[in-house]
Amino acid sequence: MNNKFKLSATIFASVIALAACGTTGTEGESADSATEQQAEYTVGVVGDTERLVWEDVAERVADEGVTLNVETFTDYVTPNTALVDGSLDLNAFQHLAYLAEFVASDNADLQPVGYTYISPMGAYSDSLESIEDLVDGGSVVIPNDVTNGGRALLLLELAGILEIDDAAGITPSIEDITANPKNIEITEVDAAQVPRSLADADLVIANTNYAVDAGLVPEEDAIFLDTDDLGSLGAQYKNAVVVKSEDVENEDIQTIVDAYQSEETAAKIDEVTSGADQSAWTDDDDIQADFAEVVGQTEPAQ
Repeated sequence: MNNKFKLSATIFASVIALAACGTTGTEGESADSATEQQAEYTVGVVGDTERLVWEDVAERVADEGVTLNVETFTDYVTPNTALVDGSLDLNAFQHLAYLAEFVASDNADLQPVGYTYISPMGAYSDSLESIEDLVDGGSVVIPNDVTNGGRALLLLELAGILEIDDAAGITPSIEDITANPKNIEITEVDAAQVPRSLADADLVIANTNYAVDAGLVPEEDAIFLDTDDLGSLGAQYKNAVVVKSEDVENEDIQTIVDAYQSEETAAKIDEVTSGADQSAWTDDDDIQADFAEVVGQTEPAQ
């Protein structure tokens, strides 16, 4: 009888131990499942202003089950090559014209999935009060990449300084200048270096993110902004969230885009750019159709 009791006790203890192990395993699996459910993505941006906006977005998408890391770059090339090679899951730094040129030149399979903002390109000078004051033979510095350099030339045309061949479309080059009545001398440098040329040139044409990073306030310091006449700008200069084509329908990516396209983000953009950048999304956007049209107007860089 005593032996039977001992055997029963042993069996009972074993059952309890197994039950405890089973419970622990379930709790561990639940914890692992919760971790797995928090999807993780990395977005590439350029400059501190975009970093600040996207860090704000990252805080909000965390509540939606998405961990969003923000990686900041200092040039316009690496965020696209990093997206192509898989180092990034998405990027948000470029307008459709720049993306179209990159896709055409590199045969990259990238697509925009949502508009972010439209950023002015501005003319800055340490010596001129107005862009009309540019003297004969004056020196002008513009970005050296196809799309931003082309946009700078179109800004100079909009300001009445140059005339550009209409056949050049949205990516004119210096060779497409048909009239230069002031005989201005144009120098092309990397876009990030343009604001640093202020001391050496009569006029520089700079992207807003680099201007802001250099301590300039576009709405106060620029003597001309191409967004002063928004009607002259098409969808090609709206910035966008960009992914690989295979991720266009990714639900987590759409969650990120939805979090970006919000009143909170619009307010943050206004705050960090001192009102220079303007939110560019609407409820009626068809960004893929817009991009297809821009691609049709774009020639790959030679």
